[in-house]
Amino acid sequence: MIRRPHAAAVLGLCGLGAVACGGTAVSGAAASGPSTPPSAPTSREVPASGGAADSARTASTSSAPAKPLAGKVVVIDPGHNGGNYRHPEIINRQVDILTEKKACDTTGTSTNDGYAEAAFTWDVSSRLAKLLRAQGATVKLTRTGNTGVGPCITQRAAIGNRAKADAAISIHADGAPSADHGFHVIMPKKIHGPVDPVVAASRRLGITVRDAFHAGTGIAYSTYIGTTALNYRSDLGGLNLSTVPKIFIECGNMRNAGDAARFKDPRFRQRIAASLAKGLQSYLR
Repeated sequence: MIRRPHAAAVLGLCGLGAVACGGTAVSGAAASGPSTPPSAPTSREVPASGGAADSARTASTSSAPAKPLAGKVVVIDPGHNGGNYRHPEIINRQVDILTEKKACDTTGTSTNDGYAEAAFTWDVSSRLAKLLRAQGATVKLTRTGNTGVGPCITQRAAIGNRAKADAAISIHADGAPSADHGFHVIMPKKIHGPVDPVVAASRRLGITVRDAFHAGTGIAYSTYIGTTALNYRSDLGGLNLSTVPKIFIECGNMRNAGDAARFKDPRFRQRIAASLAKGLQSYLR
C-alpha cells in the first residue's frame, strides 16, 4: 500500500484505505549403410528381467520419500509491476471488483532512497517460488518479470482461480508514515460473492502465515493497522474475486528506516521468503 507517491509516478498510487499497497492488476544424422533389424522374439521368448538388480532399483525408487508439497498448487502474486508507472492509461483503467470500481493496478511505493516495492515483491516472490518448488509444489506467478505492466487486479485473481490453487498469496510492502512499522496480513470478508466460500480457509491461511512470518523474520506486528497483524477487507479485487484461499501480506513499511533497511538486504529477503514458505507448507500440510 502506499500513502505517498512513487518518485517516478504520480498516477495509480495506492492509499492505505483504498488498495493494498497499491492494488493489483494490468498487468515464457543417421549412419550410412544398411542395418539389420533385430529379430522379433518368438512366442516362446520371455523378456529378461533384471533379477535382483531390478528388484533393488524398484525398492529404492518406492522407498524415496515424497516431497512434502507434492500435488499442491500455489499461486504467488508479486504486487504491482516495474513498468506500471510508464503506462497510466493502462493501470488507471477502472475495473469492477464487485464492491466498487477501482484502478486496474497501481505503481506501488518505494523506500525513501528509491528501492521500489515492485522490485521487492518480485525478488521475494521469485525466492519463494524456488523454495516451494523444491518441496514439490506446482507454483504459478501472476507476472513473469519486473519490467512489464499489470496484470489488472481482476486478472490476478483469475490466475489463481484457473489454477485451482490450494493457496494463493499476494506479496506487498506498505508506504505508511515513516514512524509506523511492522507487517500485517490482509484477509477477505464475505461480500455475497465468489470469495465467500473460502473466507474461513483464507483466515486459517492468514493466521498460519502470520505466525511463521513473525517467528522467522522477527519483524514486529504492524503498529498502525490491524489487530495482532490481522486485517480484514472487502475492497481488494484480488481477494473479492478469488475462489481459492487467498491472502495479502504487507511485509512491512518501506517508508520506515528500519523496515526499509531489512528489505534492501538480499539475505533478509531470503529470510522473508523462507518464512513465507514455512507458513504455506504448514497450512497446506
